[in-house]
Amino acid sequence: MTQDELWMNKYQEVVKFIETNKRNPSKHSDEERGRYLNWLKHTKKLYAAGKMKEDRVDAFKKLMELSEQYRRKNQYE
Repeated sequence: MTQDELWMNKYQEVVKFIETNKRNPSKHSDEERGRYLNWLKHTKKLYAAGKMKEDRVDAFKKLMELSEQYRRKNQYE
């Protein structure tokens, strides 16, 4: 399996998780942190540094839009 296929598989897993659970992965759950959150954080850093491959940028922007919909809100605001 190529790196592009691995990246796309993980991307689809994260999208499926967010759509199914209607929330972002939790840093307090070991399973979610290991399977989804670490990949998401690493990919955000690559994007911010401008090191992400061009063919992945559009897909990642869609993921960030989805993630922003379920962003945690401060209950005390």
